[in-house]
Amino acid sequence: MTPEEKKLLEKVASQVDENNGILRGIRRTQRMNTVMKILYWVLIIGLSLGAFYFIQPYVDMLKGVTGGDTNDSSQNSQLQDLLNGL
Repeated sequence: MTPEEKKLLEKVASQVDENNGILRGIRRTQRMNTVMKILYWVLIIGLSLGAFYFIQPYVDMLKGVTGGDTNDSSQNSQLQDLLNGL
């Protein structure tokens, strides 16, 4: 092997090592982005379910008032309390 070929081979080897490092960094960034997207959607879905859990008693109370017996004074007073609290 001539000195020129050896120098060229060493240059190619160093470029391969550099490219390998860059590609590993890109792949690591892609993995982090995937994890962050999953966490983002889990948070969105979790907050939506939590909000529904929080407002469900009020929705049920409104369903009872509008679809049920309107003479039920306890539901009417609860509805009035809810409206006064707003």
